[in-house]
Amino acid sequence: MLKYSQYSLIASLMLVVLALVCYVLVLTLKKSVRQAPAMAQAGVGARTSVDDDDVLDDDVDGGQRATVAPVVTSRPRALALYGTHFTRVALVFLTACLVFRTIAVGHGPFSNQYEFSVSFGWGMIAAYVYFEHRYHVRTIALLILPLTTGLLLYALSVGATANPLVPALQNNLLLTIHVAVAIIAYGAFSVSFAAACLYLIQPEGGRRGLPKPAVLDELGYRAVIIGFPLLTLVVVLGAVWAQIAWGTYWSWDPKETASLLTWLVYGAYLHARVARGWVGRRAAWLLVAGFASVLLTFFGNLFFGGLHSYAK
Repeated sequence: MLKYSQYSLIASLMLVVLALVCYVLVLTLKKSVRQAPAMAQAGVGARTSVDDDDVLDDDVDGGQRATVAPVVTSRPRALALYGTHFTRVALVFLTACLVFRTIAVGHGPFSNQYEFSVSFGWGMIAAYVYFEHRYHVRTIALLILPLTTGLLLYALSVGATANPLVPALQNNLLLTIHVAVAIIAYGAFSVSFAAACLYLIQPEGGRRGLPKPAVLDELGYRAVIIGFPLLTLVVVLGAVWAQIAWGTYWSWDPKETASLLTWLVYGAYLHARVARGWVGRRAAWLLVAGFASVLLTFFGNLFFGGLHSYAK
């Protein structure tokens, strides 16, 4: 089963890279799409009416339309669809990787950094697939897929050795729920981070070919609305686990402290947005800070040790 898990991981990684290549090619070909109206006005090629910003994102640019040659637009559209399909199949293979791993080792994916990294990558892809399907914004993949690729490569680099569970991890069900909820929360936060970064690189009026700033601002907020309650549950379950494993609900362990910091950052974001009306660049910077805190929580035990130092 461990062998099948590794094969599934490699297949998923290859599909993620293929999806990323498709989306990058779409952006490259969009330059040709924008040049097509001028060619059509000069009498070059056939004419038809399509949404030239729709080749990557669906109706995120206010429904602007242009007269372009169909042969020019068909390739970006096809590549965008291929990217979507590759990403969804990658999610299937990564799910199979975690299932095979769980069957082989007899517990959920929470005992070492390899399993954490693969699970985090799964959470990112799952969150992207949901938000892409729900809000039709593919552009965030240009940030999420490289992050996922990095995590999966990191997982391969640390090795997939299956070690016996340390005593602190003997509560299989509680730890599985704790990590599973964290994975989904982190995946949602990766979407909010991608939306914030795309917002910050645009002028106030937006940039052609990217989702409107207002769309990205709303997308980041909706992602946090999903992730923050889950993160709250992660902290609570972690405290219960700590009481069972170490006899105390809270010990200011570096990973516990980083989790609390992450919770406070996203709580501050929601408070600033709802109570203070923070939107736009200030809110986007808070989302970037929040995801930096997520990464600190995820990798902190490698540098600061503590009670979670077993997860290496």
